[in-house]
Amino acid sequence: MSGTTTAAALRRRAAGAGANRWVVLVVLCASLLLVALDATVLHVAVPAVTEDLKPGAIELLWIVDIYPLVCASLLILFGTLGDRVGRRRILLLGYALFGVASAMAALADTAQVLIVARALLGVGGAMIMPATLSILRQVFPDRRERALAIGIWSAVAAVGAAVGPLLGGFLLEHFWWGSVFLVNIPLMLVSLPIGRLFLPESKGDGRGPWDVVGALTAAAGLFCLVLGVKRLGSGELGPFTVVPVVVGAALIVLFVRRQRRRAHPLVDLRMFARPAFSTSVGCIVLAMLALVGLELIAAQYLQLVLGLSPLETGLRLLPLTVAAMAAGLAGARLLRRFGPRRMVSCGFLLTAVAVVLLTAMGGEDNPPLMLFGFVLLGFGLETTLFGAYESMLSEAPPEQAGGAAAIGETSYQLGAGIGIALLGSVMNAAYAPGLSSVPGVPASAAASAGHSLGEAYEVSERLGGSAGVALRRTAQDCFVFGLHVTLLVSAGLLLLGAVMALRLPRVMQCGETEAGAVEVPAPREVADSRVSA
Repeated sequence: MSGTTTAAALRRRAAGAGANRWVVLVVLCASLLLVALDATVLHVAVPAVTEDLKPGAIELLWIVDIYPLVCASLLILFGTLGDRVGRRRILLLGYALFGVASAMAALADTAQVLIVARALLGVGGAMIMPATLSILRQVFPDRRERALAIGIWSAVAAVGAAVGPLLGGFLLEHFWWGSVFLVNIPLMLVSLPIGRLFLPESKGDGRGPWDVVGALTAAAGLFCLVLGVKRLGSGELGPFTVVPVVVGAALIVLFVRRQRRRAHPLVDLRMFARPAFSTSVGCIVLAMLALVGLELIAAQYLQLVLGLSPLETGLRLLPLTVAAMAAGLAGARLLRRFGPRRMVSCGFLLTAVAVVLLTAMGGEDNPPLMLFGFVLLGFGLETTLFGAYESMLSEAPPEQAGGAAAIGETSYQLGAGIGIALLGSVMNAAYAPGLSSVPGVPASAAASAGHSLGEAYEVSERLGGSAGVALRRTAQDCFVFGLHVTLLVSAGLLLLGAVMALRLPRVMQCGETEAGAVEVPAPREVADSRVSA
């Protein structure tokens, strides 16, 4: 029976080995959809969460930001652990944790419980995300095929971003806000058995011991660093802000020095000496920094200023992610034609134009302007991210795919977390001062209204009369002004990214198929081998 099984396996491998890579891609895209959906589904639910749980301004930031913060902190740890014990194994454990944490978030009755649940979701995301990219890097050794696979992978990320607000809006129209987390559970229940059946196990070369101390140092350093940035974004300048920044920076320095001294480091820092790799990482950070903060602020603008329902908000944001899907699917062809340098640089420029165009948004609804601006924004940002990710993965040696994937996803999540904090701080700095001198509004009420637009609405309702009406109108005007300032700051960051992208290679180098690829068995072959065992 063993010989018959082996012969059948060889025939299937010869007949369908190419097709099996695309089956793996489908499974990996499902993994990414799970994480991308959770990253955006909460955006339209923020007002409902605020109304129900009554979180403070800092707690609200933690509810939104703890997921990317924890995820970014642990990516290197779980990415390199996957290289040791198996990326598929870590991926499946991530699925299970994601499902448990989703149930906990859905049933949360306090802001603190929701923050803990979102943190556990971040742990699950950190287990899932590096595995998807590192497995993809290994099973697609040919760069042309890999570019197409990354294009599909990034298009699915855009689908998750699109479905998240839309699905969240639909659920909020019919159920309570906790339902936005329950959608993860059926996805997890489907992904676990499918991933176990179809995904190949993939490991690194296994040389040297796994650096546990280095992994924990990196996790603690990233956590402290982003925590300090978050507090800066909230306007906190005391010791509880300075100390995390200093400690985080010191731990990152220690991590870098430790990796340089070790014969078998967790992350080969020599990759950063390659201009294409380091530039791609920087471009990913800048692109995500601009995107995530703007999406959050845009959702608040649509609901609180224009008065749209959560479902209407999701529909308004849909063109952005549909355009991103189109850019991902066209990315491989664009990359071959224009090369990484022009593709990424033009993507940044197109996004900057879209952001400047959106400064024409005001207190009145303007659907055509919003549609055109969001389409440009989505296409430009996805073009940028696609070109940067493809260049980064192609520049890394196949045996270092796990480390490269962890660095790329850390950059993605770090950019997202810092983006919310940085652009949120810019927004608050531009919004709050205008509320300090509203006629008839006491100083204490004005200070409370300066925390957020939602809180300003609550204060105006308590005040009532002409003072309440004046406060509400002034708060809306200040929010729109803050939105314009934030958009201009974002445009400046995008122009910086366009200049940075000039260090990328001019053309896409497509050499011979690389060594180190994982041989992907057919699904039936996997089943047969388990039966034989």
